[in-house]
Amino acid sequence: MKHCIASMIGVLLMMVSAVASAELKIGVVDTERILRESAPAIRATKRLEKEFEVRRQELQKVSAQGKALQQGMEKNSLPELERKARERELVRLNQDFLRMQRELNEDLNARRNEELAGLQERVNNAIQQIANGEKYDLILQEAAWRNPKIDITDKVLKLLADK
Repeated sequence: MKHCIASMIGVLLMMVSAVASAELKIGVVDTERILRESAPAIRATKRLEKEFEVRRQELQKVSAQGKALQQGMEKNSLPELERKARERELVRLNQDFLRMQRELNEDLNARRNEELAGLQERVNNAIQQIANGEKYDLILQEAAWRNPKIDITDKVLKLLADK
């Protein structure tokens, strides 16, 4: 019985040793680069710019009105009543500007997050396709440092460009 258990332990040790000595195929992807340079990311950025361009222009228009009003107040010596009316108008414009800016930023961030979620799904599918096709054992998306030999970011970018 002892001999049988010792044999089984020996066989297990040899199997573990063989698995440990087998070479692992590891890849690393620079996610930030993918989100900056991939064709879907560039298209998403252009969509967002186009979608929010009108609101940005409105914001710039309100800003220009406020600046013009303030410059007009500084240049001209106005009667007290008119100066106070312009000050109230300037305060109102400033409040409108800040509200519009906050709403724009909130809406833009929400849409950006939607676009990023869809993009991340496409990136993950591309990585999985590469992993299955090239028999990777492990692919990391975040690393403090990566050896260029195991960086597969270019492969992911190429695969995303084809879609």
